[in-house]
Amino acid sequence: MRVATDVGGTFTDLVYSVEGQLHTAKVDTTPPDFESGVMNTLDKARLDPKAIEFFAHGSTVIINAITERKGVKTALITTKGFRDVLEIARGNRPDLFNFNFRKPRPFVERYLRLELDERVNYKGELSKEVDLGSLTDLLDFLKAEKVEAIAIAFLHAYINPVNEIATAEAIAKLWPEVSVLASHQISREWREYERTNTTVLSAYIHPVAKTYIESLQARLVDRGFEQPPYLMQSNTGISSVKAVLENPTSMIESGPASGIFAAAWLGNEIDINNLLVLDIGGTTAKCTLIENGEIRVSTDYHIEKTNTDPGYPIQTPVSEIVEIGNGGGSIAWVDEGKKLHVGPQSAGAMPGPAAYGKGGTFPTTTDANLLMGRIDKNNFVGGEVEPDLDAVYKAFEPLEKSLNMSREELARGVVRVANSNMTNALRLVSTNKGHDPREFTLIAFGGGGAMHVVALAEELNIPRVIVPANSAVFSALGMLLTDIRRDYVQTKLLRLDTDGIDEIGSLFDGMQQQAKADFEAEKNNNHTDDAEFHYYLDMRYNGQEHTVKVPASISSAGKFDLSEIATTFHSSHEQRYTYTLDTDIEVVNFHLVAIINVDKPTLARKEATGKKMEATFMHSRQVDFDHHGIHETNVYNGMEMEAGMRLQGPAIIQEPSVTLVISPGHNAEVDNFGNYHVLLRGGQS
Repeated sequence: MRVATDVGGTFTDLVYSVEGQLHTAKVDTTPPDFESGVMNTLDKARLDPKAIEFFAHGSTVIINAITERKGVKTALITTKGFRDVLEIARGNRPDLFNFNFRKPRPFVERYLRLELDERVNYKGELSKEVDLGSLTDLLDFLKAEKVEAIAIAFLHAYINPVNEIATAEAIAKLWPEVSVLASHQISREWREYERTNTTVLSAYIHPVAKTYIESLQARLVDRGFEQPPYLMQSNTGISSVKAVLENPTSMIESGPASGIFAAAWLGNEIDINNLLVLDIGGTTAKCTLIENGEIRVSTDYHIEKTNTDPGYPIQTPVSEIVEIGNGGGSIAWVDEGKKLHVGPQSAGAMPGPAAYGKGGTFPTTTDANLLMGRIDKNNFVGGEVEPDLDAVYKAFEPLEKSLNMSREELARGVVRVANSNMTNALRLVSTNKGHDPREFTLIAFGGGGAMHVVALAEELNIPRVIVPANSAVFSALGMLLTDIRRDYVQTKLLRLDTDGIDEIGSLFDGMQQQAKADFEAEKNNNHTDDAEFHYYLDMRYNGQEHTVKVPASISSAGKFDLSEIATTFHSSHEQRYTYTLDTDIEVVNFHLVAIINVDKPTLARKEATGKKMEATFMHSRQVDFDHHGIHETNVYNGMEMEAGMRLQGPAIIQEPSVTLVISPGHNAEVDNFGNYHVLLRGGQS
């Protein structure tokens, strides 16, 4: 038995595989004891942990601890003269003409940012050994301030961490109880502010992550699960508990990353490799682009970044995603100028949307979809909940009065604004990066994906939509499909020419040996001899600031093919920035991806018994399709539909946790694996 669980902001999902058959369960998320929700999914599915052979887990605990400022009191020890790096940050503010702009507040107050005299130069040469003479006094001060975690970030430690190692070892002897993380454990990439901030955030959440993960492990062990669990990372791979606790920020987008991996895997299985991926949950919507089956992973990632706020950089490998505060629980509100907004505030798991009857008093996207007839009020949450319509009506009343609109008009407006927000997010990962959405298929999952996806595809002129089987728990499913993965990024400036080809090979060889040693040390029954390696280079034209990541191809002679690498770089640079230059190319970062493949469940086929489409008909009801109008709409039971079945909109395909809304004029069909394909009017099959 193979099991995966995903803790989201609203629901906790479980997927398990037994003899190739997939089964699912979904329960409410249980903050602050998130591990209770995980155990509840096991109980709901009636699973005995003793029978589990493989357990993978992803969670929003890490990102929530940061965004909700629920980490621990943290200090920073840095190079003498550099305590204000977090304060200085970067000057490339997004809201350029806002004279009231304020930089984001550092996670470590200035009085807790301390200095030691040491220096490694930019070449990695040790200029001055760290002076630890004052360390005892510094630690006594931090103890008095009730600090629980210490981040160490020295200048140029990405290339030579000798002084960081000495300092961390000394702290461990003098104060073994405190949590300590050094920057070389987190990132071996240059950019002092980004590296320091990432180390600080890792230290800030390290005790929280440790407590949560150890508590989850203990509860699994108490129930008889004896294998070490795997944890989902933001790089679309799973890893050991040990690896994650060395860098907790590696889990910062673990749920979305597994959904992205599942989308790429499914695309490969059905031979559709150019995908726009959209995950709509209860709290947020996440999207990314997959081209030729390739998931883009970058260390240029920010949290809390908006049009007016630069946010906080996280210099750890993360799938290139755009995340916005729009989900089923997103709250609709009106600003002082009488403009309607949806999100980013969310009703969350508790109290949730007003319709859940748990005390929610604000109108949400879910409530609006219920009023429009898109959600079945007689089968709400798979029939497990009786929707509280009186609470929904009361929640909408203040906005009705404020905007002088009817309840129906307002519900339509809420859905329209939410769709607009998600359309803009999809443009950020496609048109803004040189890709035409019309050349991609839009795949949507999560609890709200199927409900909104067709309208989004209409707006972007995307010809085909896919809603995968088990779409409501698709991110959890991705964890059953994900391989063990570790990323190694090392900054080393090098001209891309024949003089540097041996150094490229030597650097990658060293990183490869480190990967093998790490896999061996994790002792998670990893088959290290079966590890496969993928090579990437972050490159730029000489004199540029930005880089482009390209795969480092190897020639038939077993050497890195510089000509092919250069050609790929020129092409990638032109697509991203619209031009190329006839000048030298410089390598900035070496990026090694180390993977150990895990057994994956076989994609089950949906049987076709010859059942007629009419046999899946449930009922008809009035449904508001926004600009398509209000139509009496046939509703079909998706659990009874078979491969090859086809229908034309207006229609709704309904499952216990999924509602696929098909606008008038579009065609839908079920493929051999139970996935829904919607071919939009004018699209090509």
